[in-house]
Amino acid sequence: MSYKLYIPGPIAVSEKTLRAMAQPMIGHRSTDFVALYQSLQADLQTLAYTKDPVYLSTSSAWGMMEASIRNLVKKKVLNCMNGAFSDKWLDVSQRCGKQATGLKFEWGQPVDPEAVRKELATGTYDAITIIHNETSCGCMSDIAAIMAVIREFPEVLSIVDTVSSFSAVPIKKDELGIDVLITGSQKALALPPGLALCSVSKRALERAATMTDRGYYFDFVEFQKNHENGMTPSTPVIPLIYALKSKLEDIKAEGIETRYARHLRLNKKVRDWAFGKGFKLFPKEGFGSVTLNCFANTLNIDLPAFNKVLKSKHKLVIDGGYGKLKGKTFRISNMGDETDETIAALITSLDSAFAETPKLQA
Repeated sequence: MSYKLYIPGPIAVSEKTLRAMAQPMIGHRSTDFVALYQSLQADLQTLAYTKDPVYLSTSSAWGMMEASIRNLVKKKVLNCMNGAFSDKWLDVSQRCGKQATGLKFEWGQPVDPEAVRKELATGTYDAITIIHNETSCGCMSDIAAIMAVIREFPEVLSIVDTVSSFSAVPIKKDELGIDVLITGSQKALALPPGLALCSVSKRALERAATMTDRGYYFDFVEFQKNHENGMTPSTPVIPLIYALKSKLEDIKAEGIETRYARHLRLNKKVRDWAFGKGFKLFPKEGFGSVTLNCFANTLNIDLPAFNKVLKSKHKLVIDGGYGKLKGKTFRISNMGDETDETIAALITSLDSAFAETPKLQA
């Protein structure tokens, strides 16, 4: 049975994107691949607001997130934590054998720039990790304000996960001074999972070149050497790269500012529906994501029953809460290729399923 995904990722993939993946295979060391790879760079740099290369990694974004730790952390890394995925980055840092401290905030609270300043002022860090849009709780931190603080500490390299915000809101990498910007294919880009994009600053590459334990598969220096020849270090997932080319064509045709405005508009439509029912946003007011909404289950509805009706009768699914928020929150995505028409249809289905869903006993 097929059904449409309104979870925060992977999300629905268009027929055009799927067809792009079905093109004939080419050799990854061929001139055809070099032409394909190089044809993407200008558009990717435009999306990332950068003059630096954008590497293509056959992995989830976590591959490049771990790579950043292994390539850049010599002294100690500060992991900013305000949700499930940013919490995980501390564990990854420690598993890589690095000295790491977690700067912890309650789930749904944004990363506080002043808390970042206070911690970095100790002088013990040479890297910091931030998740711009914490998908687990729908909280989008103020990356411009955080980066303004980090720029006060030039020895600290910044690593920013934009997995669920890239291409949906402007993230001006070079202007903000982000050293490593990471995203994945399966969220706002509306591609199947399996491809990560990573743009690395010159000073981050210089740091990487001094690291003796950065490995091979995720070695930034290897990525740069291969990039200069229009290639990737290892065999890439060529069908997804074809899909990425198709998606970049779509984004250019729509217009990036129009794309940003669409995500904001559709996010508000879903938010207005939930507010009309009596639900509230889970994240702190003013810091809700624009690519998904995470609602507190203030009405105490039976979320598994709600999703069961949505799936069986309306052929769609939403998310019933992540990790320790399961049952306490629910998340609805509006990212990728959604339109006013698809969100209107979603809301009609939500209304119908809501009417059939019981409330749980307090």
